[in-house]
Amino acid sequence: MSAPAPPQHPGVADELLRRLANDQYARGVRADGSIASPDFPLMRTVDADNSAALQRIIDEHGWPGHSLVGEQAAHAAWLIAQHGELDFQLCALGLLREAVDCGEATAAQLAYLTDRCLMRQELPQVYGTQYRDIGDGRGLQLWDVADPETLDARRAEVGLGPQAEYEAAIRSTY
Repeated sequence: MSAPAPPQHPGVADELLRRLANDQYARGVRADGSIASPDFPLMRTVDADNSAALQRIIDEHGWPGHSLVGEQAAHAAWLIAQHGELDFQLCALGLLREAVDCGEATAAQLAYLTDRCLMRQELPQVYGTQYRDIGDGRGLQLWDVADPETLDARRAEVGLGPQAEYEAAIRSTY
């Protein structure tokens, strides 16, 4: 198996990776793997700045997929979209869907962004990726899921593991 081709736009890739580091830092994830408290005002500032930058990149190059920026930076673009405002997420969702169809992004990324958009519209999610804490003392709770009986089958179709395993990982992290 050969190594992946270098990204067509390494400068864009570097920018997306730098922006991902800023995103994670604001959320309390440090480069050494340690966890700090999230800085919510910084998160809002970083998210707005990152969304504007990703929009500029999209306007110039289209969705930053694997061949354009490499897998890591494409992942960074997806995460930046995940943390944007709903209108931006909805625009990114269509572009990401096209990127998945062309092999430039993963079906799992599309599943997460689909669920995030649905949750932000207060609709049931499809893939069971989104949790929330409503402050009732129960901690994180799975956002409503459409047709929960077939959830694991839908998750498998996009390369996600069983819901029970995902929930266990969420609970051990948070």
